[in-house]
Amino acid sequence: MAENGEKRDPSSHRTPGQIRQTRGYDAQPHKIEQRTQNNKNRREFEREGRVHKGDGKDIDHRRAVAKGGSNAGSNLHVMDRSSNRRKGTKPGK
Repeated sequence: MAENGEKRDPSSHRTPGQIRQTRGYDAQPHKIEQRTQNNKNRREFEREGRVHKGDGKDIDHRRAVAKGGSNAGSNLHVMDRSSNRRKGTKPGK
């Protein structure tokens, strides 16, 4: 048994939750690239000691990539997870 009582698929040895990530929206090339870049930025900040695993912090872009920002270190900063997720895309904008 795996987390949350999910049973593993005998052929792939993965739970249904793990299988979902390889299909659909999360498997689209642009989402994979975005996730890869986010993980790279997080590792860099961990090496610098600015964030730690499980600390409830996110790496945030000062200027969003969608609005012309970059993934350069000068455009990134540490932000509380709840604040970062709350600011998200506003309806109607």
